[in-house]
Amino acid sequence: MEVIKVEPENFASNSYILTCDNTTAVVIDPSEARILEVLEGHNLSCKFVLLTHGHFDHIGACAALARKGAQIICGKEEKSFIFSAENAALFGAAPVQRFEISRTLNDGEQFNLCGIDFLAISTPGHTAGSMCYLAGNCLFSGDTLFRRSIGRTDLPTGDYFAITESVKKLLSLRLDATVYAGHGEDTSLEYERKYNPYIM
Repeated sequence: MEVIKVEPENFASNSYILTCDNTTAVVIDPSEARILEVLEGHNLSCKFVLLTHGHFDHIGACAALARKGAQIICGKEEKSFIFSAENAALFGAAPVQRFEISRTLNDGEQFNLCGIDFLAISTPGHTAGSMCYLAGNCLFSGDTLFRRSIGRTDLPTGDYFAITESVKKLLSLRLDATVYAGHGEDTSLEYERKYNPYIM
């Protein structure tokens, strides 16, 4: 599996393109429209989008990808929040275009997209329906776990106790996965077990 990290140009999250056949792709948190250019540059067709959560800085290109046929997938608890009034209040003057959620996932659900095996891990705290995704030795942590840090919990449905428990849940996984976070640089579970101050 190849992981292509697309760092944001504006206020947005990291996005990740995953492919194992160099033809079809899964995109995690398509934050900006330029993800379409990156896909085209790699001759990849996005078939599925996985959302770690529904904040505007993670979903900016969902509508554009959906128009091209991609199915949008998120955690079961996050679906109703994405276009809720409280989340929309965060959008400011540039609301995100609406799109259809094709499928929702439960904690512990295993599934295959474009030949890639995934495990959905419910990690409430940053939002109530935040979800992380494990694919092989790669963990896509959204805004739950960062290098030596965790996501903020002062936005709608955030909960500090819940996110610290979610981080402990991730760090209890019996592997040393590379962590691809929603913002900032990559890290690893082993590094965070040693140095993340929020679980000491």
